[in-house]
Amino acid sequence: MRRALVAGLLPLLLSWPAPAGASSATAEVDVSTAAELAGALAGAVAGQTIRLAPGEYHGAFVTQRPGTAAAPITLTGPANAVLVNDGPSGSAPPCPAPGGGWDPGYGLWLFGAPYWRLTGFTVKDSKKGIVLDDSAHVVIDGVYVHHVEDEGVHFRRSSSDGVIRNSRVTHTGLLQPGYGEGVYLGSAGSNWSCHGNSGGVDRSDRVQVVGNTIGPYVAAEHIDVKEGTSGGLIRGNTFDGTGLSGQNSADSWVDVKGSGYTIDGNTGTFAAPGTFANGYETHNPVTSPSFLNGCGNVWRGNRSALGGVGAYAIKITSTSKCAAAPNVVYSSNTVTGATSGLTNVPVTPG
Repeated sequence: MRRALVAGLLPLLLSWPAPAGASSATAEVDVSTAAELAGALAGAVAGQTIRLAPGEYHGAFVTQRPGTAAAPITLTGPANAVLVNDGPSGSAPPCPAPGGGWDPGYGLWLFGAPYWRLTGFTVKDSKKGIVLDDSAHVVIDGVYVHHVEDEGVHFRRSSSDGVIRNSRVTHTGLLQPGYGEGVYLGSAGSNWSCHGNSGGVDRSDRVQVVGNTIGPYVAAEHIDVKEGTSGGLIRGNTFDGTGLSGQNSADSWVDVKGSGYTIDGNTGTFAAPGTFANGYETHNPVTSPSFLNGCGNVWRGNRSALGGVGAYAIKITSTSKCAAAPNVVYSSNTVTGATSGLTNVPVTPG
């Protein structure tokens, strides 16, 4: 009698939801179709690894499932595992959020999904490449994003403490060249009404952009550092400015409106076709709440080849607005092919 009762209850027990923080799912999930990938993203649990087989995956790929510091979720695959979003479709809400039958056309979208690891695979032929919203502590490693209509990778809506490393971004801005950034950190102050989820500000702080190859044919800035963000690291990247559009002020490798960034050991080149003003620029937009936007940043050991077109390797727009937190350009930065020189501010030894 007892054995029969247990046998009858076993299917029910196996289907019972796991308690919060626990997982009844397998540690590794192999997917080979778009439907399998969409389902795995929707049902992912902390500590799980989703493995992509080679092939193209066409669909709207989004997850709202969080990992943890001790048990991140991993999506991994070879370079010939390719995510493609043929959208957008449906009616967009006032601010981007999953649901309601709307597909924004992002190649991969993490929304409220911290502690993910994205490794190895490719994203192409989408409206945007990889978009992180309210998804802190995400590591992007060894991915390839190319041929997207707008930006390649966007850390948005306070997606802080993330990393993108050892990755490639090329051929962005195919539809909107002025919005075809390679890596986009934060949001413009004019968009904080949607993306300012930390006291009215998009605090995508302390993001590290390390060891990537960005360009050619990245139509806007290779890295756009938005106002209100702080404390990030841009190190050891290679920028190829061929194809910069010049639209929407897209005429430099890196535009820094954030504060307290360390920018070192990067190599940048420019060659026609394209529009090129300076290698690195700062700007100081006024925001509410107020920040020392575009101040307190440090450049060290960067190598810039401006192709006889760009004025300065490092152009500091204002010193007076940053009197309380000056930008510092060290003498270890070098430049060739500049029409005006290394920088427009005094150089600091070191």
